[in-house]
Amino acid sequence: MNLIYTEVSIDTRGVATLTLNRPEVHNAFDDKMIAELIGILDNLAADDSVRILVLKANGKNFSAGADLNWMRAMADKDYQQNLDDADELAELMHKLDRFSKPSIALVQGAAFGGAIGLVACCDIAIAADDASFCLSEVKIGLVPAVISPYVMRALGERQSRRYFITAERFSANTALNLGLLHQVVTKNQLDESAEHFIQNLLLNSPAAIKAAKTLIHNIYNRKIGNNVIAHTTQAIAEIRVSEQGQEGLTAFLNKRKPNWQSEE
Repeated sequence: MNLIYTEVSIDTRGVATLTLNRPEVHNAFDDKMIAELIGILDNLAADDSVRILVLKANGKNFSAGADLNWMRAMADKDYQQNLDDADELAELMHKLDRFSKPSIALVQGAAFGGAIGLVACCDIAIAADDASFCLSEVKIGLVPAVISPYVMRALGERQSRRYFITAERFSANTALNLGLLHQVVTKNQLDESAEHFIQNLLLNSPAAIKAAKTLIHNIYNRKIGNNVIAHTTQAIAEIRVSEQGQEGLTAFLNKRKPNWQSEE
């Protein structure tokens, strides 16, 4: 795949690093960048050697959100064209949110508009202490519609009411308190902090991680009733008899490392 707006690397451990690479426009995204990101996520999801995804950005800022020239072009298009365009962004958010391997977002500088959606879709989000965030859409007469399910899930309805309509800029520490982030560190500690999570994740069964992510998506915010209870009992029964479930239990009982862990 010919990459123009991003960089991708995969290390020997199976850690894939996906880097937004339009620093000259603060990594703002347009339809071409969105399509490229969708293609990359599809390729990484299908690659069994990939165990973890790290999403980061080159330059001063993580992402300024939507590209101004792209927005200008969309303003001249009709409803159906805008709907088709929004569908592409929705597909990107959905694919990142449902990515089958663990994902870590590393944020520096500004993360505005749709960039907050990318952060909210990752399993783990870490930001530099000088990072700032803004759901800026209403300032230009728009709404954060496509990213709203993911951002509201992170912030909750009450805080979303505030930040969706005020378009206030808020700090990394505020984002941490709101639930958008898991950790705030200095800028030069971003990679080190990610490595801490990576090392923990690599100890765990890839199949179990995938199943755990699916479990969360299927159970969160549902009333606890017969259907939910049945889903949870089926989930544990299936994973117990699975290949990695059997390997993990056997390794634990025999006091050895499971086969997904490095021998180093």
